[in-house]
Amino acid sequence: MAELTSADNRSTSVTQETHKRMSLRNQVLIWVSLFLVAILLLWVFRSILLPFVVGLTLAYLLNPVVNWLQKLGIGRSWAAMLVLLMVLILLLGLLLALVPLVAVQIGGLIAGLPGYVADLQALLRKWAPQFTEWLGPERTAQLENSLTDLLGRGVEFAGIITAMLAQSGLTVINTIAVLFITPVVAFYLLVDWEGMVKKADELLPRSYRGEIRAILADIDKAMAGVIRGQGSVILVLCAYYATSLTLAGLNYGLAIGLIGGLLSFVPYVGFLVGFALSMTVALVQFWPDRWVFVLIILVIYIVGQFLEGNILYPKLVGQSININPVWLMFALFAFALLFGFVGLLLAVPLAAISGVLTRYALTKYQQSSLYLGPDEAPIEPEPVLGKPTRKARVAAEK
Repeated sequence: MAELTSADNRSTSVTQETHKRMSLRNQVLIWVSLFLVAILLLWVFRSILLPFVVGLTLAYLLNPVVNWLQKLGIGRSWAAMLVLLMVLILLLGLLLALVPLVAVQIGGLIAGLPGYVADLQALLRKWAPQFTEWLGPERTAQLENSLTDLLGRGVEFAGIITAMLAQSGLTVINTIAVLFITPVVAFYLLVDWEGMVKKADELLPRSYRGEIRAILADIDKAMAGVIRGQGSVILVLCAYYATSLTLAGLNYGLAIGLIGGLLSFVPYVGFLVGFALSMTVALVQFWPDRWVFVLIILVIYIVGQFLEGNILYPKLVGQSININPVWLMFALFAFALLFGFVGLLLAVPLAAISGVLTRYALTKYQQSSLYLGPDEAPIEPEPVLGKPTRKARVAAEK
């Protein structure tokens, strides 16, 4: 009798384990299918997504401000309208004040880069006798060829990126559909934000609602780090580099500062592109009579890198993104290739979401019998949003 009971228990345990594995496999298949469908829809509608992506980003950014105004007693519709109106006035003022000057500087920078590179190469050839004396003729020739190749590739890359950003920015500004549709999308999303969140929460599966809420909370934290935190870092760096380089008297300082600041969402790319452009222009413009200004430009970038790495990024972004720089750069290039300018806007947020989901999948895998083996009990998960674990419930019942 005992042997039959033991056999039945083993059979029941195997059946439960089989159901768990099938359930996990079905969940994985469902989520992977949804992900692939979402990517397919993004690719199909990529040509019309820009105003909706910008509107959604704007609504996500401004939602805390609207919530704060709502707590002060202002209706949500009026609060959303007031906040959007203030943002539009500020953006229009900046566009009218800065865009003509920036467009002229970017055009001049793109047109003048080949000349600056040629002048810098001539300056290097002027220093060649001193380098030959220090390093020898063979190493000097290798150094000259390497620097020429590096400068050529760097300037070509910077010119391509600059032209793409300028073209994309001017396209957005001159597109009437974007200018009209984006505020409308942002307004309706802000007004219905709480209702959409509540409706999405009601649709969550009851058995996994607490766990899914925890994942969504991590995604929200990552998105806040990407959109609010890193967006703030980009704005601060744009203002710092553009102002500092302009005050230092660097030719095209405003354009170079804005380019470096805007590209800072790609790890190290913004700093390297801005530094290469600035030092190329500074050496041709100031060396050797006013070499102090070359040193000033160098100090500006050293201070900027220190501020970004030790103050701005830890304070405004922190560990909320937690994405490997290599994966981030791959995501940027991949989404830009697939979806164009819209892909650049979507790459970092989707990379942050993918990071959260990947970490969750790895955690679940390490808690499963597939990782632990059939003879080991699964690791008891931590409580989710105040929900007690099975052990805690059994202890409470006893």
